[in-house]
Amino acid sequence: MNQDMHDFVTPACELLGLGEPTHQEPAFGLVRNELFARLVDRGFRSIALETDRVAAFAVDAYVREGVGTLDSAMRDGFTHGFGELEPNRRLVAWMREFNRERPAGERLALHGFDIPTETTSAPSPRRYLEPARDYLGLDLELARLVGEDERWSRTEAVMDPEQSPGGTAEAARLRCLADDLLLRLDMRAPELIAATSSAEWFAVRTRLTAGIGLLRYHAQSAVLGLTPSDRVSALSGVRDALMARNLLDIRAVEARRGPTLVFSHNLHLQRNPSAWAFGELDCRWSGAGRILAALLGERYAFVAGSLGRSEAIGLAEPAPGTYESHLQGRGAVWELTDAALPVEALARTDTVPRQGYFPLDRQVLDGADALLHVADGAAVLPVTGGSAVPAGG
Repeated sequence: MNQDMHDFVTPACELLGLGEPTHQEPAFGLVRNELFARLVDRGFRSIALETDRVAAFAVDAYVREGVGTLDSAMRDGFTHGFGELEPNRRLVAWMREFNRERPAGERLALHGFDIPTETTSAPSPRRYLEPARDYLGLDLELARLVGEDERWSRTEAVMDPEQSPGGTAEAARLRCLADDLLLRLDMRAPELIAATSSAEWFAVRTRLTAGIGLLRYHAQSAVLGLTPSDRVSALSGVRDALMARNLLDIRAVEARRGPTLVFSHNLHLQRNPSAWAFGELDCRWSGAGRILAALLGERYAFVAGSLGRSEAIGLAEPAPGTYESHLQGRGAVWELTDAALPVEALARTDTVPRQGYFPLDRQVLDGADALLHVADGAAVLPVTGGSAVPAGG
């Protein structure tokens, strides 16, 4: 059994992607907590999770400064339902305790790197643009251009291009104004930071960047003439490109403090093209990991998540001859191992969409530096401090 990250994290690594093959198996969050605690001993000082970057300010303020309560941090600091996951709660509580008596420069940070969208909806850009306007002291009437927030956030705005506000003249004007606000923020950075603080300037800029990203997402939603597969592929590509940009910005902030662990679905972190098929949909795009690998080279590493059986999602023991079956039966509840599996192995076919599980395949394996294989999700138990141990261990 190998549970040591030392074999897979090179000195050059600045951004370590730890993937999970499904969001619905809690074991991956528990193992992530254990691995992050070990990585902290190696100099890591930050973790980035698949949640909205702006919303995550609330949980980071709790983790670093004790602002609010654990309950409010979990409620306000997570999106996509991830604040309800017990492994995330354990992680946040452990990070707060770790930071409690440490000087500011040595405290752990928690970042979000996603954009504020759900699968079938994206919010109005209003609350992301107005703070920059007010911070700069400009007299810009954004409300008329934005209109009713509901026209942006309703499902039809993303799923039906003819009902999307993203292709309107008002949206185009908003994108120009937002770009101008970003330029002004950068131009006036010295005086603005002197008058407020670098933290406030960065927070305003991050919100504005999120607003610009939303306008780009809505613009893609308004493109006509695409097949359903091409439509979903393009939207997924925009989302992942914005994820990659957020991670690069996070690394710029964390560069002097140590490497960053990134935890997300394999689809977002893998080096090779991402693919998703469901019914008539056959979608392909470049995930954030593929973009980061091209830009960062050896400074980016990817550990792919793999699952044997899971009571939580109703996943049975993998069939003989599958990739996952070659990782079972080694006597470990979970282990880190290299990604060299037999070329004749097959992808498992016993999964159903409701499980959210994406089996191992060559696309994932060929771009992975290592594998995190959980043989039995139910056997991974939480322990004090937010980490995880095998049952009976």
